[in-house]
Amino acid sequence: MPSKPAPIKKSPAKKAAEKAPAPAPEPEPAPVEAPPAEAPPAEAAAPAEEAPAAAPPAAEGDGAPVAPAQDAPAAPPADETPVQEGLDSTAPAEAAPAEPAVVEEPPKAPTPPPPAVPTSAPLDVSVEDVNDSSLTIKWKTPETIGDSGLDGFTIEYCKDGTTDWVVAQEELTPVNRYCIKNLTAGDLLNVRVVAVNPGGRSEPATLAAPVPIREVVDRPKIKMPRNLRVRVVRQVGEQINLVIPFLGKPKPVVSWLKDGQPLDTKRVNIRNSDKDSIMFIRTSQRDDSGVYEMSVKVESFEDKAPITIQIVELPGPPTGVKLVDSWGFNAALEWTPPKDNGNTEITGYTVQKADRKTGEWFTVLDHYHRLTATVSDLIMGNSYSFRVFAENKVGTSERCAVTKAVATIQKTGINYKPPEYPEHDFSEAPKFTTSLSDRAATVGYTTKLLCSVRGSPKPKIEWLKNQMVIGDDPKFRKLSNQGICSLEIRKPCSFDGGIYTCRAKNAQGEATVSCKLEVKQIIISEKGK
Repeated sequence: MPSKPAPIKKSPAKKAAEKAPAPAPEPEPAPVEAPPAEAPPAEAAAPAEEAPAAAPPAAEGDGAPVAPAQDAPAAPPADETPVQEGLDSTAPAEAAPAEPAVVEEPPKAPTPPPPAVPTSAPLDVSVEDVNDSSLTIKWKTPETIGDSGLDGFTIEYCKDGTTDWVVAQEELTPVNRYCIKNLTAGDLLNVRVVAVNPGGRSEPATLAAPVPIREVVDRPKIKMPRNLRVRVVRQVGEQINLVIPFLGKPKPVVSWLKDGQPLDTKRVNIRNSDKDSIMFIRTSQRDDSGVYEMSVKVESFEDKAPITIQIVELPGPPTGVKLVDSWGFNAALEWTPPKDNGNTEITGYTVQKADRKTGEWFTVLDHYHRLTATVSDLIMGNSYSFRVFAENKVGTSERCAVTKAVATIQKTGINYKPPEYPEHDFSEAPKFTTSLSDRAATVGYTTKLLCSVRGSPKPKIEWLKNQMVIGDDPKFRKLSNQGICSLEIRKPCSFDGGIYTCRAKNAQGEATVSCKLEVKQIIISEKGK
């Protein structure tokens, strides 16, 4: 859509001429109109710029009062109100109301940060590697760094006997390791490390001894046996003989420390060879416990290995044991751990009781881990004392803690009335638990029939053949033992086959079981004869 043309505003001179006849004794200040959101076109702005110069002559010729401020063109925005040139300075003060002046406080100057402080010196500078052209060193971060942080480290070196320190690298290194290259074989160098931060350089940390730049034939190395890598435990009075091999060429210098201090040569004997070091203690004591450190050193190279030795013995007795309470056939005890645990942890306690009549002690709890216990199954009318031993991995303490109080189990009247049980009737009719099985026998070969029966009272057993009772025939042998019934048929013939029945009878009834016996004849052919 085409844009609308901007309205043409009248100049201040024309507006003053039109309003001249009307008297205006007290002009009122005109409200300031807000400027339009969009800037007016260039054609409308041109007459507005020339209007202030033409306004004074028109006003003087007619004798009219000076035009008030409200006849001026649209005012600029409130935050940007420039003073236009050519306006009449004789305009009344009421035309533009004065705004109260705002007094602004001057901004306070920021507190300056505290000055940066250099860090402390690096720690534990040592040689990591060396050959005929380079040297590698390592160190630890300084203890005190400060709020300003750490920019890095610089490494410097000089020949032994001189003070001409040379910086090894162009830029600071942030890591705790550096390799100095392009060195001359045979030189003896001093090396130092300096920490740098915004506060400047720290105190230098220098190697303990100058380093010769040459290839080491065989670096020192301790070959710690597997059984010595963990804690070595011995009992008081035992002998300690540790053999620790090592490598190194030329022959390493071997040294020993105990808890960071030199060894007591009166207690510990050290014997070194080209390949191993032997630590020998003839009779160990509790004071020999500690962390022993062995080190082997070849020039600037060193290897260390710690060995922890623990000398243990039997613990002392519990500090105290007391009888807390006794009720019924029970007694409650409690005690405290021993002051001397034998240089090793307490693994349990042994609780014993003794009848005051006999005075003999009996163990009631063994390898017990708590500090309280309840002893039960005490005898009525007896008085008991109790004692407790402490245990560790060496064994049970030689001494014990005994209760001062005595637990007396009071007698109480008991009226025992045995329960009355109704008599049970065990009468039972005969019942076969195992029946007879059909059998096949051979003529002339003895066979046996078996079955089992139960009943109360004991049933009477009868055997029948083809429903006929077998009497006292010597061919048949009848047995009955613990409910097992058997019928033995001696050398049967073909006529002994048939149906055999076992019948059991008592006052409650009877039961029968049957089977079929078949007796076969062996036929021998003519050729076999």
